[in-house]
Amino acid sequence: MTLHNKRDLYAGLLFSAFGLVFLIVAQDYTLGNSRRMGPGYFPAILGALQLGLGLLVLGMAFFKGNKDDEALEGTDWRGLGLIIGSVLLFAQLLPVAGFIVAAPVSLIFSSLASPESSWRERITLTLVLTAGTILVFRVGLEMRFPLLPPALT
Repeated sequence: MTLHNKRDLYAGLLFSAFGLVFLIVAQDYTLGNSRRMGPGYFPAILGALQLGLGLLVLGMAFFKGNKDDEALEGTDWRGLGLIIGSVLLFAQLLPVAGFIVAAPVSLIFSSLASPESSWRERITLTLVLTAGTILVFRVGLEMRFPLLPPALT
């Protein structure tokens, strides 16, 4: 077998690894069946689908008609760090500052990963995403999470 596409090789390995992890973690929960789904049913199905997709993409890396003409670029470690940092920042801020503070702060922080966006775009996107998330999850789905800091409630 000859490798024809490194991008598909790496993507297939990544998809397969995540799918396998989800399948393994789902085994700790009751699976149930299609009629009465247990807490492990959805992660197991998603893990199996992702593993299947990963194996398909991995196989395409060795397909002759799938030639990769572009060289692989380096990883943007700064951007990756900002995205992961914004998720951790949100998790730490939500209980102490509420969603109204945690969401915009983490959205602005994660938007710094892209040098192509302007501050106007970042702020507009932050306001729209924060309002949309509140409307969908708090109003529409009636999920309870702290909107305001505990000191203000």
